[in-house]
Amino acid sequence: MKQGLQLKFSQNLSLTPQLQQAIRLLQLSTLELNQEIELLMQTNPLLERGDAGEDEYGNAVDNSADEVTLNTSSNQDGATREDMNEPSQDYDQDGGQNDLQNNTQDINHDGDVFSAELSERNVESKQSESTSTDSTPKDEPADFQAEFNDEFDEFSNGSRWDENSTPSDDDSDFRQQETLQVNLREHLLSQLKLMPLSERDQTLTLLLVDSINEDGYLIEALEDIAEEMPLELDIEVLELLTALRHIQHLDPIGVGARNLSECLLLQLEALPKTTPNLALAKLMAKQHLPALGARDFVKLRKELGCDEATLKNVQQLIISLNPRPGSAFSIIGSEHFIQHEVIVKKVKGIWIASLNDGVIPKLKINQLYASILKRNRDSSSQYLQSQMQEAKWMIKNIQQRFSTILRVSQAITDRQRNFLEYGEVAMRPLVLREIADELDLHESTISRVTTNKYMLTPRGIFELKYFFGSSVATDTGGTCSATAIRALIKQLVDQENPKKPYSDNQITELLAKQGIVVARRTIAKYRESLNIAPASLRKSL
Repeated sequence: MKQGLQLKFSQNLSLTPQLQQAIRLLQLSTLELNQEIELLMQTNPLLERGDAGEDEYGNAVDNSADEVTLNTSSNQDGATREDMNEPSQDYDQDGGQNDLQNNTQDINHDGDVFSAELSERNVESKQSESTSTDSTPKDEPADFQAEFNDEFDEFSNGSRWDENSTPSDDDSDFRQQETLQVNLREHLLSQLKLMPLSERDQTLTLLLVDSINEDGYLIEALEDIAEEMPLELDIEVLELLTALRHIQHLDPIGVGARNLSECLLLQLEALPKTTPNLALAKLMAKQHLPALGARDFVKLRKELGCDEATLKNVQQLIISLNPRPGSAFSIIGSEHFIQHEVIVKKVKGIWIASLNDGVIPKLKINQLYASILKRNRDSSSQYLQSQMQEAKWMIKNIQQRFSTILRVSQAITDRQRNFLEYGEVAMRPLVLREIADELDLHESTISRVTTNKYMLTPRGIFELKYFFGSSVATDTGGTCSATAIRALIKQLVDQENPKKPYSDNQITELLAKQGIVVARRTIAKYRESLNIAPASLRKSL
């Protein structure tokens, strides 16, 4: 063995800190970008918020001079960015993207299909107002009552008018009251506090409330709960059943049910006795939910001994009930906020994309530290120099981020202008490579730009990724977007005869007549993605 020298050539990718930061900022959403900026401003004293009319050094600038003319392939009339300041047509927000409702797990195995149908038709749950009288039961021990009051104090005290304040005659405006947001458990406990129950009954009801899920169902069997309790308490199933009956009389109606059938029966019992077809509805909810979920109307007419018109009225009464009484409380705190980065408008017959100025961060260099750094450039100011460089990188990378978003959005707008004009049926196939080749960018860059970035159009707010989709060949040799096929399927289902809905094979044949050749299994996949039930479950009276 011996030592020696050898020359070797190789290539590798070395990312500078500035490039790494640019890539990271590009894939962030607007909310995440603001969080990143706030975090950096806490550690970098040279970076601060600026005004819209200032540059990065705090100097006043003319924004009109920085406007860039968008030269696109469709801009034949030479429309510029300043044309976008002209009044345009109002947006029709109702014509936006249809929200796909999430499929939830079925509560009862026998009525699973019917439960899903009820959930779609009961998006807005009915919630009655509970009485808020401060009555204290007299037969409860003082120590237990004090402990019970401590647990419920934070739930029972809502926002009210100040007792010492009196409305002015000159100012009769109503003051806005803040709504106390509570979950289902807190809502039930606030009502149990007002019930004159013994100490043991209150303990058992509190135990059962903890076993109720967010949909309002008791998820554990009473026998299992009784077995889990210590033997010295001597808790019987009958006692738990009595406590459950107390809970089932609370608001919302149907809470505490052990299955779908019991939930519907509780709501039917609360209806007036003069409600038409109430007895048949109770019988259907108790014994025939599987047949109703399977749309076996022939069997239902035979079992109930009624005609088609009566059966339809009973079905409507069942559908008007809420299969998930606790859903009104479970949506609290689950809101998902988005902010659109791009606005698309039609200016002089041309679709133009522009940035939303409200989401663009206005950053600048702190002039005090900048002047100190300018006067002192010795080694002692090395920290400020590094902070200055970091602040400049952040400002430049944010500008580059929004510039790239605008370029990609305009390229998408040029290709999907038929969608903006006519809707989803006119969506054309589009892949990332097509945009990347035009803008001379990498596909990964286009993927980062279109993730969690939103565009406001006259048809609603869409994520940029929504405009990309696979293609399906047609008889004429062209291609059709998968989004357009989904829209056609939805149109066919909306226009079908409810008594004879289209099967997947029939939808395939109807699309084939329009020149779109799609396999039956593809139609089934697209139908399921649209939350459209099979033909057997779409059949109605």
